[in-house]
Amino acid sequence: MYTARDAGRFCKGYPSSERHTMIAILKESASDEAVSHIVSWIEKKGLKTDVSRGENETIIGLVGDTTKIDPFLLESMDVVERVQRVSEPFKRANRKFHPEDSVIDCGHGVKIGGDQFQVIAGPCSVEGENLIRIARRVKAAGATMLRGGAYKPRTSPYAYQGMGPAGLDLLCEASAELDMPIVTEIMDPRDVQVFLDKKIDVMQIGARNAQNFPLLKEVGKTKTPILLKRGMSGTIDELLMAAEYIMSEGNDSVILCERGIRTFETSMRNTLDLAGVVMLHKMTHLPVVVDPSHACGHAWMVPELAKAAVAAGADGLMIEVHNNPAKAKCDGAQSLTPDQFDELMQFIGKEVEFFGKKMN
Repeated sequence: MYTARDAGRFCKGYPSSERHTMIAILKESASDEAVSHIVSWIEKKGLKTDVSRGENETIIGLVGDTTKIDPFLLESMDVVERVQRVSEPFKRANRKFHPEDSVIDCGHGVKIGGDQFQVIAGPCSVEGENLIRIARRVKAAGATMLRGGAYKPRTSPYAYQGMGPAGLDLLCEASAELDMPIVTEIMDPRDVQVFLDKKIDVMQIGARNAQNFPLLKEVGKTKTPILLKRGMSGTIDELLMAAEYIMSEGNDSVILCERGIRTFETSMRNTLDLAGVVMLHKMTHLPVVVDPSHACGHAWMVPELAKAAVAAGADGLMIEVHNNPAKAKCDGAQSLTPDQFDELMQFIGKEVEFFGKKMN
């Protein structure tokens, strides 16, 4: 509830970063007509609104210069339970705007978030016809989504860069045969239309592009689900602000991915931040996937990290699998064999059920 002291915060002299958003929590008795009326009243004041309807309450987020709105007048309306200011810089991704978990539809009947847990598996990069053999194995083991990079961002310009459009075609063929959504990385805003034309189910933004703002804005203009990886040196706030770039353009179908962060430790490729998974679930309504393969860089560590991620509340896993890791063109050292993936999935299936979630 607001106090007289709080009221002063909405004067024009208050820092703009802290007067750009507030939320109105409506009473349970609020009708659809009443909600429409208050939304219309707010928007006529020049603000944008974001309406979130949950089982127990409806929340209207106000985005813009909230000095145009008297919080006491808003709170005095019959349908309004209370009004509060949101100080965090991310708005649409904020759990205060959307208290209930978002569930993202990835196509082919696969949804992630809430009580829906999914496993994304496949090779690091699309290398050719072996993709379909790997895809068949991971699907048989219980994976619900297929991953594979047609475009590969590499530290060295001389390393394998992926097959490009031909790789996308192979992914689409595998998807059609196995009825699985595909997840593949996009690196350039100019390729967005290509991905749309080929009907890619989920576009991945890799760690190196986590703050490529033109790319984030461009994919935000689509309706395609986006799997957004955390930057290797990115904070949780920076990850959520990257999601905000996408959502501010109109695309709310964002899946966050913890893939390890760069620390002073050198025995592993990165350090998996499972505490970050727990924190993200407190701060945002968006689903959170964990990629244990990139987090450690060692195939022998992946199963244990995957199990720990489920226990930490992850909404899904993203695991690299290759039928011959020793000959993989990219990241073979962190890829499980199909047999190893089979063994892991037998455990994961039971663990997911134990923690009250469901796999397709």
